[in-house]
Amino acid sequence: MGLRVRLTVLVAIVLLVTFGAGGYVWQVRQSQARVQADASPVPVRADVAAVRAEAHLVFRSTALGTGYGEVAMTPLSDPDGPRALTGASCERVYATDSQTLCLSAERGLLTVYRARLLDAGFEPRLDLPLTGIPSRARLSRDGTLAATTSFVAGDSYANPGEFSTRTVISRTDGEVVGDIEQFPLYVDGEPVTAVDKNLWGVTFADDDRFYATAASGGRTWLVEGSIGERRVDALREDAECPSLSPDRTRVVFKKRGDLPPGQWRLAVYDLATGAETMLAETRSVDDQVEWLDDGNVVYGLPRDADGGAATSDVWQVPADGSGAPQVLVHDAWSPAVVR
Repeated sequence: MGLRVRLTVLVAIVLLVTFGAGGYVWQVRQSQARVQADASPVPVRADVAAVRAEAHLVFRSTALGTGYGEVAMTPLSDPDGPRALTGASCERVYATDSQTLCLSAERGLLTVYRARLLDAGFEPRLDLPLTGIPSRARLSRDGTLAATTSFVAGDSYANPGEFSTRTVISRTDGEVVGDIEQFPLYVDGEPVTAVDKNLWGVTFADDDRFYATAASGGRTWLVEGSIGERRVDALREDAECPSLSPDRTRVVFKKRGDLPPGQWRLAVYDLATGAETMLAETRSVDDQVEWLDDGNVVYGLPRDADGGAATSDVWQVPADGSGAPQVLVHDAWSPAVVR
């Protein structure tokens, strides 16, 4: 093949890729425009600073239309009322009274994933490590530590050992503490050295101790870790995505029990007594649950049962096994309670 022919073929390929990419972007934008046109607007308020000045809920808005995917806030006194949109777009979000941890996906021909700390004005302050698809985000209560979990292989927690995550703890001044998968894991006092060891879903107790999920050989454990000692120890089996109560006495998590893969029930574990309480939510919850207060927990659920809907709601249920689930905020996901 002559040089001129090869150049002609190359130009044709470049033009085909360029027009194909342009067509893809155009289709995405048209689809977004149709979604916005069909969406029913949710009430929005403009006083972001006023909402932030009182106890409030931070979440990802999933109301279709303008503002979809943005970080939003509502006061705890009226959580399902008009929401204040911050302008920051995140896949996962967590917040304290002074900063926000935002895991985002910038979609285009190549999707770029980022973990960023946002300041009080929701402007980027610091980039943190993120190596894959955003999954879990947590800040310590004093705001000095951040944990990010991302998928680096697979896209589901349904089968332990059949996916891989990276969970990195960082200090919010930028220092990287490390990937907790590199911390030695002990179950019943014995080290777990299997290559399929995986850890994810951090919840902080203080500036040293944390709880998380560990998995190996198809089993999962609630583990307690120490940053200073750089080790994690299993507390009990069959527990994933823990969240520590405000009074630091209990952990809520999702457990599989005898359910099929990809199905979980919510349970609360008393750290002092080892007692387990199953919660009144009977639907499968795939989320890292947040505590509304010492008596209630909140979590996101997709609007439809198979999780295919673009919209979701934040629900609440008592932490003592009583009552019944209730919607706390419509069109919301990834809740964080800030007091």
